[in-house]
Amino acid sequence: MTVRAQNIVSSEEEPLILVDDQDRQTGSLSKGEAHDGDGILHRAFSVFLFNAQGELLLQQRAAGKRLWPLYWSNSCCSHPRQGEQIDAAASRRLQDELGMTSALQYVYKFTYQARYRDLGSEHELCYVYLGRVAETVQANASEIEALRYISAGELEQEFRDRPEDFTPWFVMEWRRLTRDHAALLEKYCLAAR
Repeated sequence: MTVRAQNIVSSEEEPLILVDDQDRQTGSLSKGEAHDGDGILHRAFSVFLFNAQGELLLQQRAAGKRLWPLYWSNSCCSHPRQGEQIDAAASRRLQDELGMTSALQYVYKFTYQARYRDLGSEHELCYVYLGRVAETVQANASEIEALRYISAGELEQEFRDRPEDFTPWFVMEWRRLTRDHAALLEKYCLAAR
């Protein structure tokens, strides 16, 4: 895994897709405004990528991120753009953040809200995908501070030992994957329990 030159792929001004709790579009708002205060519900996605050994690719969020900087999170997460299908957005973002492609499998969607200090909140209706890493990963330095692979057992241990190191959505998504989608997860993560 390598870190490639900084390539700006998102900003506080980019419009996010606002939705209701049934995932019906209700409008749009800048990323910055959508994350102010308690946050306004908007569409998002999270991707979990596994290597051939069944290890999960984790990213440490860049230091310049407004919310949860330097926290460890799932492989890739972001927002679709206006008029962009969610599957296409997830594929685009893999290229933007990791310089790679992957066939992604949609698993589920859920709504959550999480506040980060007094700097704002995530309030997202988030689609969760699984995929495989089949090529060289190149981290975009504007989005990612570091990358690493981890086994399911090691991840569970780190959740117990250092829960404060991880983004809240990552923990929620992993818990639901292991609880409600264990058979599917097993296909990607050889050590899933």
